[in-house]
Amino acid sequence: MAKPYIDPYAILGLTRTATPAEIKQAYFAQVRAHPPEREPELFKRIRAAYERLRDPERRAEADMLLINDWPESSRKRRPPKLDLTLHHEDVLAVAQAASDLERTDWREHYKKVTL
Repeated sequence: MAKPYIDPYAILGLTRTATPAEIKQAYFAQVRAHPPEREPELFKRIRAAYERLRDPERRAEADMLLINDWPESSRKRRPPKLDLTLHHEDVLAVAQAASDLERTDWREHYKKVTL
C-alpha cells in the first residue's frame, strides 16, 4: 500500500505562493522550534519538506503531486435536450445553399462574345 503524500507546505506552515526567502525563513523557524536533539522524527520531516521546496525542479514536482481531482458535483446532470423541430429559417438556409440565389462569382463565367 502506498504511503500518503505529505504536504511540504503544511509542514513548514507556508502557502503555495511562498517565495524562496519565505521558505528558508520558515525552515529555520521550524528548526529552532523543533531541534533535532529533542524531536528527531519531526526534524526529519521538516528537513525533507525544506529539501523538497528549496530546489525549483523538486518544488514543481511537489506542486504537481498536490493537485487534487476536480470535486464531483452534488447536482444530477441531465442530458441536453435536442431540438428536432423544423423552422422556416432552416428551410430557407438549405434552399439558398442548394441553389445559385446568393452566388456572386458570375463574372468569371462570362465569355467574350464574338460575332
